[in-house]
Amino acid sequence: MTEPEPEHVRLDELDGAPHAVVFEHDAPRTIRLTLEADQQLPAHRHPDTDIVCHLVEGELDLALDGESHRLATGDLLRFSGDHEIAPTAIEDSVAVLVFAPQETD
Repeated sequence: MTEPEPEHVRLDELDGAPHAVVFEHDAPRTIRLTLEADQQLPAHRHPDTDIVCHLVEGELDLALDGESHRLATGDLLRFSGDHEIAPTAIEDSVAVLVFAPQETD
């Protein structure tokens, strides 16, 4: 089996808003999230996943089960997708999120 060639891309060149898919496959699901200032996504969950949110630029309030987590450029937040998540952009923001399947015992 031939391995695919490495692909060099810029984060801002990925198609899609507010979500742009980084990989065409689902494991781990990796997206670029782009939100304008004051834009908010409705509260939701990503059950059975562990999530890493890396804020590439901007400022973001990431509510987990109603508890606010303020992220600044360069911050990384790790959490379980079993939490209810509701991101709100304080200013125009770009984040990379990785959704990894949780390990089962």
